[in-house]
Amino acid sequence: MSAPATQPQPERPAGATKELVRFAVRLRNEDLTDAERHATRRHVLDTIGACLAGSRGDAAQIAAGVLKDIVAPGQFSAPGMSGRFDILTAAYLAGASCHGIELDDGFRAGSLHPGTVVVPALIAAAQDGQHDGRRFMTAVAAGYEAQCRIGEAMHPRTRQRGFHNTSIAGVFAAAVAVGTLRGLDERTLEQALGIAGSSASGLFAFLHGGGEIKRLHPGHAAREGLFAVLLAERGMTGPTDVLESKDGFFAAYSSPDCQLKLSREAGKPGAPLAITQCYLKPHACCRHLHSAIDGILALRRTHDLAIDDVKHVDIGTYAIAAEHAHTNWQDMASAQMSFPFVASLAMTRGHVDLDDFSDASRADHATAAGTAKVRIAVDPECEAIYPRQRSARVVITARDGSRYDAMVREPFGSNENPMSDAAVAAKFQGLAGRVLPQSKIDAIEATVAKLDTLASVGDLAKALAADA
Repeated sequence: MSAPATQPQPERPAGATKELVRFAVRLRNEDLTDAERHATRRHVLDTIGACLAGSRGDAAQIAAGVLKDIVAPGQFSAPGMSGRFDILTAAYLAGASCHGIELDDGFRAGSLHPGTVVVPALIAAAQDGQHDGRRFMTAVAAGYEAQCRIGEAMHPRTRQRGFHNTSIAGVFAAAVAVGTLRGLDERTLEQALGIAGSSASGLFAFLHGGGEIKRLHPGHAAREGLFAVLLAERGMTGPTDVLESKDGFFAAYSSPDCQLKLSREAGKPGAPLAITQCYLKPHACCRHLHSAIDGILALRRTHDLAIDDVKHVDIGTYAIAAEHAHTNWQDMASAQMSFPFVASLAMTRGHVDLDDFSDASRADHATAAGTAKVRIAVDPECEAIYPRQRSARVVITARDGSRYDAMVREPFGSNENPMSDAAVAAKFQGLAGRVLPQSKIDAIEATVAKLDTLASVGDLAKALAADA
């Protein structure tokens, strides 16, 4: 009597870690929709621009100087910088540069900046020349999905506990992105995530005590996620189910009841991937302040208001944003987080650009005087809809008693209120122009536009160096 035929067994339900691993390993370029490809190209271009301009920032330059002194030269370049580094240092410096000027992209629901971690890790890893544009784009989309959905599962509890979501979730995103690029299997990628979890770090203490250390957080995450993949490939092991296990990541940083909700299973229809829901920044400061900036600029423009006409600027917003009311502007990093300073810039100058945070601008008497007119409080409606929306209510009271008000529910640059492709390109051109000659800038923009047709991404990654 012949043995009964073996029936295929359904896959056992996976926890959060295995769900993420299966998604990343099984995601194929052909799974990406046209909208997801378009978003990926936009975010890669935007992140490269932020990285190039940020490479000239104090934090990135200090880190580069120290590392050049203590680490032997290697074969890998970092965007906007001269010299060659080892692969981990290249990823670290790129991440630090990306977050150095507050013009990096972000994901509202997770309160984090995925491009600053995912793209730097991949730019470093792709310089071996072994990966084509299709695989690179897939890795970008997978890394964004990991970072955004992990951040979304934990927020706002992590932020309320003082953690910087960009870096603590970023180590997993970098590992997923690089693991996808290098074609890791499910077991090895899960080991990489287990290793990466022990490197999750980054505190929000800078908001109160000042300092530039925030700039370096994405660099740490990019480096440690990449390192975790390299270790796992060599046989290093980490805890399985690191996200949801007892004493695992969710329990330690947020709450054991966190639920990871991926957009869809790889290869199956579902919601758009997280990268299509990320925002791009038009203003060079903390995203929590953008709705108020948009409201001030709209009222200023519509009613032809000058700062001398204004008695008070009252801003109502959600609690996390309102905390920025107490941040001073003694250094650039603090000023970009300071609600009074940024609101005064918008009212006084009619813009909030990168050069508005220079030493001279922070010492400007008119801007300083304007900060005294800014009053910030928690608005119940804005608090109730956060983090679904990042809103602000602005009321400007003129010296003659006139009152002008605006409610901004979602700031410019979001998926609901997006920047045009032309605006994204103009932003890239302006940022890259601080570092590279025009011929190289145009070539990089054209290459990113056809990213999924490239036989190798290595040449693009190497071309971002200042001395390429």
